[in-house]
Amino acid sequence: MERLTELRCIPIRGGEPTVSEAELSGFLPQVPDWQILEREGLKQLERVFKFKDFQQALAFTNQVGELAEAEGHHPALLTEWGRVTVTLWTHRIGGLHRNDFILAAKTDQAYLKNRQQE
Repeated sequence: MERLTELRCIPIRGGEPTVSEAELSGFLPQVPDWQILEREGLKQLERVFKFKDFQQALAFTNQVGELAEAEGHHPALLTEWGRVTVTLWTHRIGGLHRNDFILAAKTDQAYLKNRQQE
């Protein structure tokens, strides 16, 4: 299976299927710190990232926003003191798509890079 961090998000037109169980089993090992949650019947991918203060959390939120713009795929972001919650799902298909896992992997990569620079 290809590394998610090396892939690009693709435009979704609707009517496409959500990820299969086989795809999930291939994607999840590449984003092990993310959880699959179900809210209002929709599967979502979520992770909480921790920081030492609000300033670092806000900087990471902006970094994820830039990454989302570059990929054309946008997460729900909740920024709080010392933490950022990133939630991904594809609205157009009402569930999880490969794009969600690509953005999750790239978000993890950005977080690791931030940690190494501290």
